[in-house]
Amino acid sequence: MSGHNKWSKIKHKKAATDAQKSKIFSKHSALIAMESRKANGDTSLPNLAAAIERAKKDSMPKDNIDRAVAKGAGTGGAALEEVTYEGYGPGGVALLIQAVTDNNNRTAPEIRHIFTKAGLELGTPGSAAWAFTKQPDGTFLPTTPIELDDATGEKLAEFLEKLEEQDDVTNIYTAADTNEDE
Repeated sequence: MSGHNKWSKIKHKKAATDAQKSKIFSKHSALIAMESRKANGDTSLPNLAAAIERAKKDSMPKDNIDRAVAKGAGTGGAALEEVTYEGYGPGGVALLIQAVTDNNNRTAPEIRHIFTKAGLELGTPGSAAWAFTKQPDGTFLPTTPIELDDATGEKLAEFLEKLEEQDDVTNIYTAADTNEDE
């Protein structure tokens, strides 16, 4: 019976890695569909090509990529939209949360619930955007990074992890000083 236990361990490990891959692939699919919609399905445009390249780096299958491009071009499924939510996290750190969703009436309450559960409030448009500058590549950098103590940093990390678990969330930008040079 020892073989049964070995197979059981392999099965559970595979299920966990498959779930992780599925989450990554669904985020890539949403981004590709969004860029495809902007590009009208033209894969030669830089933003769509970059989104496809990022998906390929994460080993996303070609047929999944093709389906996402077709969905964004309008040949199937609901229209996706890109939305940005703003708020303040633990320690008063400004947050920008980017999401791609087919139903903003579902996504906004889900994100608001994550904030409420953590004892925080989701901000109104413009309430936290002032703390960031948009870069040419579309990312955001904090204008004045805030240093956090270890306890607040851990709370922020846990909060960001909960936000990332939400399927529609694609990027999260914080005004916290990350100290990446250490």
